[in-house]
Amino acid sequence: MAEQGGKPETPRTESHDPDFPEAFLQFMRSGWREDPIEVAALPEAPNFAKRRAALSEAFPGETLIIPTGNEKVRANDTDYPFRPGSDFFYLTGDRDPDSVLVLRPTGSGHDAILYTRQRNSKDTDAFFRSRNGELWIGRTHTLAEKSAELGLPTAPLGELGALLAGSAPGQTRVLRGFDANVDRAVLAYEPDREKPRDRELAWVLSELKLVKDEWEIAQLQAAIDATVRGFEDVARVLPADRGVKERLLEGVFGLRARHDGNDVGYGSIVGAGAHATILHWVRNTGETRPGELLLMDMGVEGHNLYTADVTRTVPVSGTFTPLQRQVYDIVYASQQAGMDAIKPGVQYRDVHKTCMRVLAEGLHDLGLLPVSVDEAMSEKSTVYRRWTLHGFGHMLGIDVHDCSNARNDNYRDGALAEGYVLTVEPGLYFQPEDELVPAELRGVGVRIEDDVLVTADGCRNLSAGLPRSAADVEAWLASQREAGPRLP
Repeated sequence: MAEQGGKPETPRTESHDPDFPEAFLQFMRSGWREDPIEVAALPEAPNFAKRRAALSEAFPGETLIIPTGNEKVRANDTDYPFRPGSDFFYLTGDRDPDSVLVLRPTGSGHDAILYTRQRNSKDTDAFFRSRNGELWIGRTHTLAEKSAELGLPTAPLGELGALLAGSAPGQTRVLRGFDANVDRAVLAYEPDREKPRDRELAWVLSELKLVKDEWEIAQLQAAIDATVRGFEDVARVLPADRGVKERLLEGVFGLRARHDGNDVGYGSIVGAGAHATILHWVRNTGETRPGELLLMDMGVEGHNLYTADVTRTVPVSGTFTPLQRQVYDIVYASQQAGMDAIKPGVQYRDVHKTCMRVLAEGLHDLGLLPVSVDEAMSEKSTVYRRWTLHGFGHMLGIDVHDCSNARNDNYRDGALAEGYVLTVEPGLYFQPEDELVPAELRGVGVRIEDDVLVTADGCRNLSAGLPRSAADVEAWLASQREAGPRLP
């Protein structure tokens, strides 16, 4: 077997793999041509280098370890499709599992090295015996090829253990929770898994991602544009006069996501009727019904892993009933008020309060609030939240809930800044079992969600390609149905 850093590479095999006879092994070891592959530097590689430099500046003199994570077992001997760790990808652009980025201090900053698996070349039997071999998964990059593509020095993953063992306590930070082997190696001398030093690395990475550069905004716009097309695809196959399964609509959108991007950015929520009142309804086992509403919360993850996050609520029959429209208009007014409030320097929580007050006023108009609007908005009450459990939105980027490790002072308790991208997604949800609302409201759920960029003097709705007002949604749905189904 070939060795990586002095340790034999063990092919990944399964219990049902055959015990090959020697004659077959000898036959497989010869007669193969070695075809080179052309490797070009990623055009976005300078962006990744710039981010590594910013991280280096935040932690002078310290070793920083950022793993991507490992493949996860789906069932028995099958894995989930691998998706690289967001912070790792943000710094490297590398898509392969098990890799680890290490920034080691130098006199002028840090040297970056990517520790990654070596190619299962035809120098060993691994290329046909291992489930990670090239006859199973295709040609993989050599260390030199990967280095040329990423603009980043590489080293065999097998050498990482010695580096971790030699890391100095108190001078090493690890992004934890992605690679158990890396966590254990450093925990040998850093026994507190939630040590503040590592948490600081996580929040610095999150805060570096708060402001999006032009390249990132372009990635988000591409994902959002694909999402708009996906919503159009769904509208074109949604009948007005009969029911279809939620999973059909989920699948139609998923086809667009896989065709135009990497995948869906999160589990699609397709909530027909009362399912729209379940905030994270991802089972999608229901069926649409004429006369009811359909809530769809879906987003395409682009080729460079930036994701959209858009929600629309549409009337299956094509026209809102008067009561459905009244609820929809309350949510629309709340969203518009939130968008109007967004600009640099505005407190994140003030946008939340703006959206929530409009919802509370609408609930008062519906006769549902047991107290005045002012009392309902009081921190000692907030009873309006019975019908809108979540906040107004969240940051968006390479994660659907981006920058989640940022300190509250710079996120939920902080001010917005130019270059932030966030969702605005108020909603009202009247549960079928809620005896405090009229029977005709029970099972009605409405959410409208758009992705907005904070600009110098306000915000820009990146998902404006989808209509938002009740009248425009009705007209859009009619026009999509008239156009009919299409292939991606």
